[in-house]
Amino acid sequence: MGKRRGVKVILVILVAGILLCCGGLGVTAVINQAMPTASVSPEQLSEAEKARLAEYFHLHRSLGNAVWPGWGDGEQPVVLYNEAMVFLVGYPEPPAGWFTVPDGELVGNAWQPMSDDDFWGEPYYAQPLPASGETPQAFTVKVGEQWAASLTTKEWMQIALPQEMREQLPPVIQQIFPYFLVSDLFIGSSDKFISLIAHEAFHAFQGEMVPDQLAAAETAVRQSNNYPWHDDAHRADWDVELDLLTQAVEAEDVAETAVLAQQFLAQRAERRQAAGLSAEMIAYENQREWLEGLAKYVEMEIWRQASQAPDYQPVEMMAVDDDFEQYQTFDKRWNQEVDQIKRSANSEDTRFYYTGMAQAVILDRLFPDWKEQAFTEDVFLETLLQEAIQK
Repeated sequence: MGKRRGVKVILVILVAGILLCCGGLGVTAVINQAMPTASVSPEQLSEAEKARLAEYFHLHRSLGNAVWPGWGDGEQPVVLYNEAMVFLVGYPEPPAGWFTVPDGELVGNAWQPMSDDDFWGEPYYAQPLPASGETPQAFTVKVGEQWAASLTTKEWMQIALPQEMREQLPPVIQQIFPYFLVSDLFIGSSDKFISLIAHEAFHAFQGEMVPDQLAAAETAVRQSNNYPWHDDAHRADWDVELDLLTQAVEAEDVAETAVLAQQFLAQRAERRQAAGLSAEMIAYENQREWLEGLAKYVEMEIWRQASQAPDYQPVEMMAVDDDFEQYQTFDKRWNQEVDQIKRSANSEDTRFYYTGMAQAVILDRLFPDWKEQAFTEDVFLETLLQEAIQK
């Protein structure tokens, strides 16, 4: 999912909403006191974490090519980390450390096989986080020449998010804020966590297929400080654009989708002209939609495929995970994501996760073979959408 999203939206919406609606503030404070502050066994992967990884690999092998042609043919290793350790699964006898992307900085030390544990009968590896505290982050890294997905463990994600929120809240609210409700909303089920692994694994696939494009698109985030996020007129134009994009996603037939997609592209051109966006800012939009929008699309599409494939069966190991919902809550999650498209004018870089995902969904409807061109240099989602409309 790229870099970890901030929590400002949480503070704006939930401090004003959930906190005021929550009558049992004393109970909330007691629950907060009981919340874990550290992983139960940070030195190794729990059985639940291993089960989620096994299910991700099984899901990828089974449905990866249905999501994106060629993605299911290979398999990217997965790096998971918590507050103390970094784990590597799916890469026998790996070379030392990991390389950051796109900077190529070597971080970490030699990987050590887990002597008293295994993953699905195969060895997996670990090393302590560096003394600097630098983590692989939620994105992709390279281990030697191999691209790998990277993400926190679900257990640590559920601990770290409340801790991050606490640091940003006024002291008077810190003790009574319902962190457990927010954690459930933003992290949710194991189904969602598995889809997040898919998101980061697709970044690794992008790196394998078109490393220069991945590097350029990730480097483009440095343009964020120059983007007119807080220009009121520009944001109002974005609202119109996002509404058209949402309508196109929700349209019931192909003809209506095409008309709304064309209106979306016209509004996008008008917005850019009115704001006087430079070529660099337009490239920033396109590159972030290509990078994060496609990964967001894959995150949702693999969940959709799992929920609808009549013969798909999760691995038996998932029986140990009480948070797993057999992918049956996809429709609820999808409706939440579509609603987020409409609200993303108030987001910053994460806006492009949703605009990119939405364009990919529309392309599935209008231009079924669009993925054959998606990794072509200087071909972006709006380029393909324009081509689809002209067919």
